[in-house]
Amino acid sequence: MEVQKQEVRVAPAMVAMIPSPGMGHLIPMIEFAKRLVRYHNLEVTFVIPTDGPPSKAQASVVQALPKSISHIFLPPVTLSDLPQDSQIETLISLTVLRSLPSLRDAFRSISATHTLSALVVDLFGTDAFDIAAEFNVSPYVFFPSTAMALSFFLYLPRLDQEVHCEYRELPEPINIPGSIPVYGKDLLDPVQDRKNEAYTWVLHHAKRYREAEGIIENSFLELEPGAVKELMKEEPGKPPHYPVGPLVNMESGRTGGNGSECLSWLDEQPNGSVLFVSFGSGGTLSSAQINELALGLEMSEQRFLWVVRSPNDMVANATYFSAESHADPFDFLPKGFLERTKGRGLIVPSWAPQPQVLAHGSTGGFLTHCGWNSILESVVNGVPLVAWPLYAEQKMNAVMLAHDINVALRPRVGDDGLVQRQEIASVVKCLMEGEEGKKLRYRMKDLKEAAAKALAENGSSTNHISNLAFKWNTKSTVTN
Repeated sequence: MEVQKQEVRVAPAMVAMIPSPGMGHLIPMIEFAKRLVRYHNLEVTFVIPTDGPPSKAQASVVQALPKSISHIFLPPVTLSDLPQDSQIETLISLTVLRSLPSLRDAFRSISATHTLSALVVDLFGTDAFDIAAEFNVSPYVFFPSTAMALSFFLYLPRLDQEVHCEYRELPEPINIPGSIPVYGKDLLDPVQDRKNEAYTWVLHHAKRYREAEGIIENSFLELEPGAVKELMKEEPGKPPHYPVGPLVNMESGRTGGNGSECLSWLDEQPNGSVLFVSFGSGGTLSSAQINELALGLEMSEQRFLWVVRSPNDMVANATYFSAESHADPFDFLPKGFLERTKGRGLIVPSWAPQPQVLAHGSTGGFLTHCGWNSILESVVNGVPLVAWPLYAEQKMNAVMLAHDINVALRPRVGDDGLVQRQEIASVVKCLMEGEEGKKLRYRMKDLKEAAAKALAENGSSTNHISNLAFKWNTKSTVTN
């Protein structure tokens, strides 16, 4: 009797990635994808759920991807039935959930030509695991924030059972495994109101993390030793942890407009003398706080480059504050401020090329909203921080930066909810000229070297990516 030979067909391995809407999570995911395709012969496709047309920023970023990284924008879902005050976590989660039928169609189409090896979802995309299971695709979470925040997410289901009041009402700080204790009021925004649907969604995803075959996270051991070691411990029901950071987009090259102006101005400043002030792509301040910040920067007598946005309590009159349509886009700054700080400070509206600014030799400090991408950009460039958190998990990040990693100073907020000008001047001067600032600078220099080592050829982050790629490539051999 003749034994029939089995034909072995090697189909190209494809990894599908589902990012949240918005740029903050898409950028590190893209950097991860670039490393997979550049070094490991994998193909990646971004499958992007939407509730409307993609933003200009999203469209331009995905269109500039290398050939081996494709993208699909899923048909938009409707969210018009949701309350007006629904929080972003609810909107993202429902966008993914309502996109599952389209995701199924996309998977069917991809499977016709490729072996879908893995599905990598963003931190609020775990409902897509259901589609992964239908297609026998390995589910993973890409966590674009700190190991500390990830440790909190994994701890949240237990905390939810044990604590019955609001977390901010607890008199003692919460002991997050592997991390420094954090008061409830400093935890991430969506867990501040347990009656809100956003909290229900965060808890839902946190529970589903344990279904993943691994959690990929944008940090590295030397940056967060306590939390990373805790996450790396093998425990029943806990997915393997892959710290692959710091994944940041550090593409250099001078850009037009504000970009060229910023970098040319920095070229003329002494080495390490400039404080860069920016609150990220979504961060805004009140008129009163902008006033205090401006006068504080002036009082500090330090050089500064400040990316200024219109006050958040005046944006209703958008035309008035539009840089394009108004003769003076900085009318909301204190009278005479621009004249008094001319030469020592540069003010730019809305945007600056942050990676290039932080990489510039003249930049000696960064006053930041503590978004994780911004922090990692500072780390890879060795720039110490003034921590000024605004939203999301930024207060947790600020606690860690100032009291655990020791690379940031955190100004005190007054009883009126404002950081006063004297406090700003004092903290800025301390960072740029003081002994404490010097210590932070040395600490950041060590982390910069550790970050470079983690991403080097045999570095820890590179090895974690290689291990994942090996697993995913092996799945592409299909026996017929």
